Amino acid sequence: MAARVCRLHHVSLHVSNAVRVAGALASRFQFVAVGARVTARSRQLALRKGSAVFVVNERRDTGVTWTEAEENGQGYLYDVRPCYAVDSACNVCFEVEDVTESCARLSDRGCDVLVPPTEVCDPDGGGSVTYSVIRSVVGNVCHTLLDRSRYQDQGGFLPGFQRVGDGTDSEPDSRCPVTHFDHVTFACPRRSTGEVMKWYQENFGFQRFFIGSNEDVDEGYVLNQDGIGLRLTAMEYWKCSEIGLSIPFKDSQTPDCKFVIAESLPEKGQNQVDTFLKQHRGPGIQHIGLSTQNIVSTAETMAQAGVEFFTPPPAYYTEVGKQQEILEAGHHPKELKQHGILLDTDLRNHEDSSTMPNGRYLLQVFTKPIFSEDTFFLELIERRGGHRVRRGEHPGPVEVCSVLYGERVLRTETGLRGQNQAD
Repeated sequence: MAARVCRLHHVSLHVSNAVRVAGALASRFQFVAVGARVTARSRQLALRKGSAVFVVNERRDTGVTWTEAEENGQGYLYDVRPCYAVDSACNVCFEVEDVTESCARLSDRGCDVLVPPTEVCDPDGGGSVTYSVIRSVVGNVCHTLLDRSRYQDQGGFLPGFQRVGDGTDSEPDSRCPVTHFDHVTFACPRRSTGEVMKWYQENFGFQRFFIGSNEDVDEGYVLNQDGIGLRLTAMEYWKCSEIGLSIPFKDSQTPDCKFVIAESLPEKGQNQVDTFLKQHRGPGIQHIGLSTQNIVSTAETMAQAGVEFFTPPPAYYTEVGKQQEILEAGHHPKELKQHGILLDTDLRNHEDSSTMPNGRYLLQVFTKPIFSEDTFFLELIERRGGHRVRRGEHPGPVEVCSVLYGERVLRTETGLRGQNQAD
């Protein structure tokens, strides 16, 4: 391991119109603007919901040719200038203990350092932060490494950003209680999972997270049914680990953020991963899960504000045993159907049980793509009943079945069920 990661700080989106995307995050997804930075060459807007932070970046093309010296101070902070043809979520920022040492070790391991260790001072005397940017092995994904240990946060975002409002979203939002990033999913080409896993394990200390009890160590979890062919492999930091990734949270039960690698299986027809790779023009971040404490209220609030969600096939809510599962989880099938929410439990592993084992279940709903291309989208997810797996244990089929149903939803909505999408 070359870099000792402390926590996930934010995710950056590189877009052609930052005002439009940031406006949608604020007005529709209920994020709160906390910081802004506008120069002649760039626009950066930071928005927060709970501990989930998006930074929306836009390169402003003025038609004037700038030298490197002239552009210093006018370009991006905490990121790199994008050279990508489509809007993309392409930077996951990690806080680390020592940027300079981490950067040196990563460089020695052959990693591409896009921005060397750079100090940014707070003009108001709040201290300074140091950051560097490393290129990931996944497509256009980069990782900003950030050290805030010498910065006295006054409620804004980071030095160099102007504070917006009071700089926080401290007021509880019972209608839309999103708390943190639950997971980040990479869409990758076939047979690239091993390389991606190795890179993150060796450079950032990621640990394997087994999705299903019958998951093959080398092959990952393979979904191969109903015309759907996906290979899923997950990795994460463990809270109990010395190098664990801990996302800031109000209580002591700090949640983990998982990282999922998804690739399609050959000869199974086009699926959401193939669609992403084509529209995005390469691998990258396909979607991010937002954890919420009340998915029904959150989905309803967002829908009323204009967020569009994928709708499951109506038959999903009438499948054998599904209505019973929904009722035992304390929900009503009509309510979940109204908002397009999927539910899955551990009942499949307890066929003799007449009650929901341990009260464990998962609820999720997918938004339609937030960019003009059929690429990046968000997922709302609510976990109930201590949905947490310890090292060496297996979580069962809950998350696997949810992905499977999610693929069915996306296929139904986009006309991909049972056939390839027309070119």
